[in-house]
Amino acid sequence: MDKTDTLLNEIIAHLEVGGIVPYLGPGVLDLVPGGCPVPNSPEALVQQLVAKSSVPHKIRGNLTAAAQYIENFKHRKTLVGHMTDAFGPEVPPTFLHEFLASLPRKPLLIVDAWYDNAMATALASRLLSGQLQGVSQSEHFGTWIHYFRPDGARADPFEADTWDTLLYKPLGSIAPAKNFLVSDTDFVEVLTEIDIQTPIPAIVQQLRTGRHFLFLGCRFRNQLERTFARQVMKRSSDTHWAVLPGELTRNEARFLQEQNIQRIDMPLDQFAKLLVAASQNPKVAAAA
Repeated sequence: MDKTDTLLNEIIAHLEVGGIVPYLGPGVLDLVPGGCPVPNSPEALVQQLVAKSSVPHKIRGNLTAAAQYIENFKHRKTLVGHMTDAFGPEVPPTFLHEFLASLPRKPLLIVDAWYDNAMATALASRLLSGQLQGVSQSEHFGTWIHYFRPDGARADPFEADTWDTLLYKPLGSIAPAKNFLVSDTDFVEVLTEIDIQTPIPAIVQQLRTGRHFLFLGCRFRNQLERTFARQVMKRSSDTHWAVLPGELTRNEARFLQEQNIQRIDMPLDQFAKLLVAASQNPKVAAAA
């Protein structure tokens, strides 16, 4: 058995007992067949925003700064409208979304750090499930999280204790209520409190304890990406994995070392196919 098989067996064994928290980034949308109808990276999103509202040249490539400029000079409603246009097209769940939705109920915690609704769509058939969305302080001052049932109805926070599957969307989502954390102000508010964990739901803090994280479709090139990952996985296990193909930046390499994240250097599509195939192979399951 080679190193890849051993690694897959280890990950599958943890998945089957609810020991892993999948953490999805925008790169998961690269798996959408025929091309993704919504932005699948911060770079693609900022290009779409600045195509609708002109911003100074020096910030045209900076997502949070461009979003802040639009919010300041065109109003928050304009920014939300641009985000709604960007993520309005329906995104069919990929085979990876469907695989994660098929995992045993333990309860299962999935973190999805992008604005699309594909993971929620894949989980729609799980009746005892719910979504926890980060919300902007500029729109919902004093509230960090909104809770939603599978049908999109608002839920009380205590209901999350009864769900067997929780989808945590720290940046918000297009559905069901068009909540987006995207501007500088949005993130300043969250980052001011995140060290003491205030913006992170108590149920997420509870469920992450002792669990491993598996990062899929994520990069850690900027401080914002690293900070969210670091704070969401705080007080979890001491062993994690990240599928990160290609050359790492110095900051990414340092972050992986600091957080004890084992890098899996292969394309996400290849890894996801191997993972799904291995999970369906009785011999692999027995070996795990």
